[in-house]
Amino acid sequence: MGTRERQRQGRTSARAFAAPVRATFWQKLGPGGAASLGLALVTVLGLAGLPWLYRLRQVLRGARGEAPEAVDAILVLGRRLEKDRLTAVFEARLVEAESLWRQGLAPRLFVAGGVTGDATRSEAEAGRDWLLARGLPAAAILLEDRSQHTLENLFNVRAHMRAAGWHSLLLVSDPLHLARARATARGLDLAVRCRPAREAPPAPGSPAWWLRAALEAFLLHWYHTGMAYSRLIGSARQLERVT
Repeated sequence: MGTRERQRQGRTSARAFAAPVRATFWQKLGPGGAASLGLALVTVLGLAGLPWLYRLRQVLRGARGEAPEAVDAILVLGRRLEKDRLTAVFEARLVEAESLWRQGLAPRLFVAGGVTGDATRSEAEAGRDWLLARGLPAAAILLEDRSQHTLENLFNVRAHMRAAGWHSLLLVSDPLHLARARATARGLDLAVRCRPAREAPPAPGSPAWWLRAALEAFLLHWYHTGMAYSRLIGSARQLERVT
């Protein structure tokens, strides 16, 4: 048994926090979220933006993804629906995931995402329906339909994989999201490779693309700040959620 697993088993076993359906931004933060957000802001401003620049480099490098390999499951991360319909970003993720499945890289495909915003169905259900319409068999598609954001996507998929005895995951998202998704997955001790949905908007190099890259860099910095903060104060409840 690895050190991380022993540490995890040694913690008090409180149920990990999960945001409610259609959670607001503040509801999604969970234990320690507001404090770690404040620390992330303070460190970026206090250090003249250097932490943000460091994470921006990681976001840009991570956008390239990794060469795909055979795994136990493919995971396509959800995206908020607009009037119960897929956005172009979510559809691009599904297109890439379908392609990987058809290449025989995994026997099953997870679609993740709960009910968010003003939708009346979950992101996972919408993604499944899209894949079924493309001819994928229902038996190959698994749903994670309770989560409200990337961390919960991965936390819940990990629980399913461990229960089934699966170990490796090929994660699909749009390029600028991959660095944060990879960091989160590895924080949860998942064996993961990342694959970009290259057709997902915004167009590379456009103002919208750089704005998204800037935001992802801060979110990645916030994630790492939250991990460091949780370990520093030794909060079992916070660590239960992110490791």
